[in-house]
Amino acid sequence: MNESSLTLSELNRQVKDAIRDHLPGTYWMRAETSDVRRNRNGHCYLEFIEKDAVTQSIIAKARGVIWANVFQMLSAYFEDETGQQFTSGISVLVRVSVEFHELYGYSLTVVDIDPSFTLGEIARNRQLILKQLEQEGVLTLNRELELPELANRIAVISSPTAAGYEDFCDQLANNPGGLVFYTRLFPAIMQGDRSEASIIAALEKVFQYRDLFDAVAIIRGGGASSDLSCFDSYLLATNVAQFPLPVISGIGHERDITVLDIVAHTRAKTPTAVAEFFIARLNRVATELLDLEERIVSESESRLLKEQTDLFSLSKELVHQSSLMIQREVSVIQQLSGKMKYGVKHLLQHQSHLLENREQFIQMVSPVNILKRGYTLTLKNGRIVTSLNDLSVEDVIETRFRDGFSTSVITQVVPRKPHEKD
Repeated sequence: MNESSLTLSELNRQVKDAIRDHLPGTYWMRAETSDVRRNRNGHCYLEFIEKDAVTQSIIAKARGVIWANVFQMLSAYFEDETGQQFTSGISVLVRVSVEFHELYGYSLTVVDIDPSFTLGEIARNRQLILKQLEQEGVLTLNRELELPELANRIAVISSPTAAGYEDFCDQLANNPGGLVFYTRLFPAIMQGDRSEASIIAALEKVFQYRDLFDAVAIIRGGGASSDLSCFDSYLLATNVAQFPLPVISGIGHERDITVLDIVAHTRAKTPTAVAEFFIARLNRVATELLDLEERIVSESESRLLKEQTDLFSLSKELVHQSSLMIQREVSVIQQLSGKMKYGVKHLLQHQSHLLENREQFIQMVSPVNILKRGYTLTLKNGRIVTSLNDLSVEDVIETRFRDGFSTSVITQVVPRKPHEKD
């Protein structure tokens, strides 16, 4: 048997002594927290990890512990300074002592923490996300959307039991102007590890009914400011930035502006402030409409009065012009009447002369006048005989004279010879 061999416990004690001798003090260490958990005694156990900047694979890991008396003080201090809980997945700068226990092995005991480092990391992470959104061309898309003037149909993403949601609804319902708002709640978890996925799922549901709404309100009232980390999420930010409706954020914090606030169309501090934003906007439009209504009524009354005056003047002028026109027409009618009377009289005289002439002619060619002048008329069967061809031997004819008539029988018909003249 080799007398220089060591038992495991002996080797571990030597390692412990070597670490204590060579790393006797405390050291500031940068790392990311992982698997943070607190037991019933108040002690906090966790792992510290370091990731490759490019591949994000873990390149170093160490077990850590924060004893209960230290953790109670450091966690409260960290949350007050950073606005978030001491939990997994955050970058921290902690002061640690290096420990090695024969049974539990290598570990780091936390004795102090620098919240400003974490704040810087949070800010740096925000800037990286904002830079990525800008490079993708989506950073200002939601802010560039036009919010309708009459924005009163609002999709609300919030926890149904949140006091902030109730405040929001009460503020809208009891606005001084009696303006009407239509809201629909799309429930979501607003804090914790599941909040990011829950809010994105609610946005997807709103998208299905996007034509029914003018805007989306993401509100969160009450609760610890340490629960705001999900609102610095790249995935949530890119969904909000590219959403087709204006998104109004009111997640209940004043000191810090999250990535969600930056990409949203409008940021308000609280749910009540979001409600006031909608009320003020709609009230402004209502006031403008009332002013416009008054101007329209006033202009209409003035225009109507002017039109009535013009119409009265036009009526008087029309009566005057009509009177003149009637007088002119009467004069024309009188002139035409005179001309017509003269023309009719002249025509009657002319026709009278024609009748007299015709009467004289008729009288001249009348058989009575012919008989008076010594001529006779020969009739056969009551008809005047005008040609010898109308007579035959033994025809009975009637000869009329001025003072009577005689009856004769034709005994001979002698035609005129060709050489004899009329």
